[in-house]
Amino acid sequence: MPLGQPFTGEQLVVEFVGQNFRGMLHTLRARWQQEHPGYEGLTDDEIETYVKLEEDKVIERLKRDLVPCVGAEEALKRVRENREGIKMAVVSSSALRRLKASIEKVGFERFFKDVETGEQLLFSAASSLPKPTSKPDPAIYLYAMEKLGIKPEECVAVEDSKSGTLSGTRAGIKVIGYVGPYKAEEREHMAKVLREAGAIIVMEDWAEFEECLAKIESGSV
Repeated sequence: MPLGQPFTGEQLVVEFVGQNFRGMLHTLRARWQQEHPGYEGLTDDEIETYVKLEEDKVIERLKRDLVPCVGAEEALKRVRENREGIKMAVVSSSALRRLKASIEKVGFERFFKDVETGEQLLFSAASSLPKPTSKPDPAIYLYAMEKLGIKPEECVAVEDSKSGTLSGTRAGIKVIGYVGPYKAEEREHMAKVLREAGAIIVMEDWAEFEECLAKIESGSV
């Protein structure tokens, strides 16, 4: 959408869900520069100052209010129990501090650890890479696969945004689109958005996760 007026919350979700705050600011600066030749905008140092402020505020809110998606814990337990040797990782645009705060708040640390080394398998496009980036850049998925020693065809990603789905798909990974976080009236639209971005199957509830995995494993999707 053209710039020049404040974004509503819904517009921010449509435009930027799946990107980190740094990516949003760089995108907005580039778009404003296109629309207003000669405009320089925030410097990189100023952007980093705002990124730190946003990160602190979001982590404060997460520690207070975050709750897990309905059914996610049960689904992750079943995967861990039924698929010996599987590695589950968080691959996100968010800063590593934010990822750690999130999984600690909902008690999911045990799912995202290497069973042999105990190392947390958290990969952040904002913190883990030599040069910070954001989805839809596939760099963080490529980095995670390199660190885990696995190939794209051995992976499945779950993504709830266009940016995230594009990131996984561009890395050669099969993506399950998840529309559960959206309002009921928005889910059909978001399912279409995620499929167009490359998701090979879409689920509304974590109770569907094992069925989605089975379809991918069988090659039916």
